[in-house]
Amino acid sequence: MKERILRGIAAIIALLILTAAIVVAYYMFAEIETNKIPDDSYSCNIEQEYYKNRKVFILTPKNIEKTDLTILYFHGGSYMAEITNEHWSFLEKIINDTGATVILPDYPLAPKHNYKDVFNMVEPLYNEIVSRIDTNKFIVMGDSAGGGLALALEEKITESNEYKLPIKTILISPWLDVRLENQEINEVQKTDKQLNKETLKLAGVAYAGEDGINSYLVNPIDGDLSKLNNISIYTGTHDILNPDVHILKQRAEEQGANVEVKEYEGATHIWILKNDNNEKELRDSAYTDLVKEIKTEQN
Repeated sequence: MKERILRGIAAIIALLILTAAIVVAYYMFAEIETNKIPDDSYSCNIEQEYYKNRKVFILTPKNIEKTDLTILYFHGGSYMAEITNEHWSFLEKIINDTGATVILPDYPLAPKHNYKDVFNMVEPLYNEIVSRIDTNKFIVMGDSAGGGLALALEEKITESNEYKLPIKTILISPWLDVRLENQEINEVQKTDKQLNKETLKLAGVAYAGEDGINSYLVNPIDGDLSKLNNISIYTGTHDILNPDVHILKQRAEEQGANVEVKEYEGATHIWILKNDNNEKELRDSAYTDLVKEIKTEQN
């Protein structure tokens, strides 16, 4: 009887290991991309183009007048997840409240791809965009991993002698350091019920690849901020990514960069994008401020 139980347990363990191996193999070799796109009930126009063999979505107003403002938006998802319903809904509201055109790249995702593959797409895409629009009417935005990507991209852009920066950069709960070594994170983890430090670090290692774990392109907290300007960061105190925002703010001040931190007490990770009624007041307050910032650049 005992031997039969042990054999049963061993078989279950073997099955779990096999299942885990299949899942890992799938994500290592599968080309993950955004396939779930809103239907005709979506109140914005969506055009799909391709750049470097990846999708790029162009979103424009459907029911209101389009303005001359362009927003390049990088979605979050730990560098491993595609564009979600939360992103589509959030951008729908932004477009209808500002009349802006939103460019939404479906950039390469880990673990099949690493940061080098991402920058091989987004850097030339950025340069092409700024070559044909008025950068005084151009905003770069990103949430979570997309916020880290947006900042790293601008740091990389300024290495060129003839760089062009957006008039404004808005980062929502940005992931600034995939190593997550800030000791204050452990204390915030007690109140962050959404993100887990150790799980997130695994995603960071996948994105970094073999040689990128200490690169500023993966950890923009270490990048050159001296040439950047007019950056706003929205962050909540119940987000384990919050402590690194304060380090970035300090380094920006030391380098003479203008970084404004808009911190919301009790807010969780990317709360502005959520439809959680428990954070409605915090969400509405931050969203109203965010739209006001965007509209300021239209004047």
